[in-house]
Amino acid sequence: MNREHLEGLRSDAWAAFLESDLLPWVLDDADLGTHVVEIGPGPGRTTDILQLRFDQLRAVEIDHELATELRERFAGRDGVEVHHGDGAAMPFDDGSFTGACCFIMLHHVPTPEHQDRLFGEVARVLGPNGTFVGADALASDDLASRHVDDTFNPIDPTTLVHRLECAGFTDVLVTERTGLFKFRARTPG
Repeated sequence: MNREHLEGLRSDAWAAFLESDLLPWVLDDADLGTHVVEIGPGPGRTTDILQLRFDQLRAVEIDHELATELRERFAGRDGVEVHHGDGAAMPFDDGSFTGACCFIMLHHVPTPEHQDRLFGEVARVLGPNGTFVGADALASDDLASRHVDDTFNPIDPTTLVHRLECAGFTDVLVTERTGLFKFRARTPG
């Protein structure tokens, strides 16, 4: 992630947007249960909010430096663990979680195939009737301009239902609004 983009994700303005707008919109009427995995927290502004909502929260961050910073920041907090790793190859047993989430990070996954492996891995680590929710930005020239020297692989939300179903999810719902889309999917019961 380029420096400017990372600093924006660390900002108080971004945290305020997450808390007042994005997370309520995505988490509205979604039951993630009590044991949740967050994929790709980046600098962890979402993790700050999520750790207050769930008994057990595991964050999986692919960037070693960000994972180390998060691990240090959340050290000693009951119920929160940070793991350095790829969301497409998580170090957890099958059916370990009741819910999973990711926020504005899927466009940083380098290829559609890698994104699909991530979806399959989330389905694997969720138990029966587990819920997967997330959101990402819609492709635009403005968004692309903020990803110079950065991975930028936006998802076409019109393909997401099919892709999540192929990964093993059911009851997939994708909703768009200006500049963003959210999704919710479940593992079979």
